[in-house]
Amino acid sequence: MGHLAVIPARSGSKGLKDKNIKMLRGKPLLAYTVEAARQTGLFDCVHVSTDSAAYAQIAEDYGAEAPFLRGSELSSDTATTWDAMRYVIGAYGKRGKEFDTVTVLQPTSPLRSAEDIQGAFCLFGQNKADSVISVCEAEHSPLWMNTLPQDQCLEGFIREEVNGPRQRLGTYYRINGAIYIVKTEVLMEHGSLYGKRGYAYLMPKERSVDIDDAMDFAMAEFWMSRAGQ
Repeated sequence: MGHLAVIPARSGSKGLKDKNIKMLRGKPLLAYTVEAARQTGLFDCVHVSTDSAAYAQIAEDYGAEAPFLRGSELSSDTATTWDAMRYVIGAYGKRGKEFDTVTVLQPTSPLRSAEDIQGAFCLFGQNKADSVISVCEAEHSPLWMNTLPQDQCLEGFIREEVNGPRQRLGTYYRINGAIYIVKTEVLMEHGSLYGKRGYAYLMPKERSVDIDDAMDFAMAEFWMSRAGQ
């Protein structure tokens, strides 16, 4: 038994071509997450889940394991990350390896540090949690947002409760996509990431960039340059 880190990195991307291996300040994007996971000293296995032999080779070059590839049915736009995680757990089980926890570390969060992962694990243990998920403060209150009708009329767009000082709206948080820790039994038996005892691990916004497009990628480059990375 032990702890498994899984870095999901399927090939191809509609928003940003081959973003998971796109070079970011001299290294392929997924390398930052592999290195952060290994630096924690927490994991018995750091696995890159991919459908690409080329991606698997890059992962292994940076110290991760990728002894098997995902099938095409787990790499489509309709397949979920959690389906892929259950497949990874089952594949290792057939190899005689069992894990108490699974930690999903998306490669699109390159600013997440080893210390962030360690902090999330500390919270997980302290609370005897089923899961811990990283969050950051939301850039804007959702109370300032609404849908638009076809004619784009703004009538009723701003809710009545928004009137007044911004400070009265409270602080909202969003899942930032950087860290997901879950007990293996919760994921396998319930197909749920949260469980009854799910907790939030708070990260700063400057380490919460989640790369989906070219603008996000530029933002990651900016914050890395600010941090001297």
